[in-house]
Amino acid sequence: MIIRETGEDDLGQVMTIIRMAQQSFRDQCVDQWQDGYPNEEVILEDIRKGQSYVAEEKGIILGTAVISFEKEKTYDGIENGQWLTPGDTKYMVIHRIATHYEYKRRGTAGAFLEFARETARRRGVLSIRIDTHPDNQIMQSWLCKNGFIYCGWIWLINGSLRYAYENVL
Repeated sequence: MIIRETGEDDLGQVMTIIRMAQQSFRDQCVDQWQDGYPNEEVILEDIRKGQSYVAEEKGIILGTAVISFEKEKTYDGIENGQWLTPGDTKYMVIHRIATHYEYKRRGTAGAFLEFARETARRRGVLSIRIDTHPDNQIMQSWLCKNGFIYCGWIWLINGSLRYAYENVL
């Protein structure tokens, strides 16, 4: 499995994976990604910024994720806790991670995480932050198993609550 930057020609496959994740959330009664987000415009912006990645094996895209070094404004106002690192610390953010339904349990999310950790270290960034929906128990469990610590909650621009996690490298 390789992790590579997403190309615009990958958009169709990435959106298929996003729709699968949306359906999975619906099936689990998780009110995440149920309002048309993320859509093609969001993914194209990620691609153009060079922060969208795919996991690929033998020409098949297994998953997608955003790995960004941009400061996340919604992380400035953490409540009911605090980040593990000070507010002025440079950090990496992982967003919009999803795996193709047919290729789950093959280590795709772990491969993204290892790629993110290696990339962060090369750039001298010692922290990865991520957030997830309060009802997304699968993601919360995965985060804890992979060294992330629950830090509190944040509010998205649209007013939605998210649980915030951080992994100090």
